[in-house]
Amino acid sequence: MKLKDYPIKAGVSNRHVHLSQKDLEILFGEGYELTAIKDLGQPGQYAAQEKIILVGPKGAIEGVRVLGPVRKATQVEVSRTDAFKLGVKPPIKDSGDHEGSVGLTLVGPKGTVVLEKGVILAKRHIHMTPEDAEKLGVKDKDLVMVYCKGNGERKTIFDDVLVRVSSSYALEFHVDVDEANAAMINNNDEVFVVEEL
Repeated sequence: MKLKDYPIKAGVSNRHVHLSQKDLEILFGEGYELTAIKDLGQPGQYAAQEKIILVGPKGAIEGVRVLGPVRKATQVEVSRTDAFKLGVKPPIKDSGDHEGSVGLTLVGPKGTVVLEKGVILAKRHIHMTPEDAEKLGVKDKDLVMVYCKGNGERKTIFDDVLVRVSSSYALEFHVDVDEANAAMINNNDEVFVVEEL
């Protein structure tokens, strides 16, 4: 196996919610604004102080972090394990693609939002700049394989990893908690694009 000599930082994504301004105000009150507490790996993105409850047909998950800034449409990203607990069957989707996705109920301190769609399992992906893409020999929307050494005991190759290119991105490989746990990946671990098997 040959790897591209260009290390990429891993980012493990726990369950979280991106809210529209309309839904934010229903959940937290009219005119409400998110309170940033921690910057995330992608420029301009942050973890907010605010948390909500996800309620599905079979169960609920409390303390789900809201990420900012607000978006045009509300999106809920969960792991497959979370989906089992909630009793929903979300599809694997790229962020922002809600076609064919499922819904559930969001509960905040001031109100409730019943989503008809927007709940997804996020497709594993790499954020990168055009300069990164050139050095890796890839382009936006390409699918690549990524090698993860993990702790050395569960070496893993992830297939069907979506490349997302934008000058506003920072180089980072995103997987959800289930995928990270299976491969023994931690935040900031180095991973590599596979050039050939």
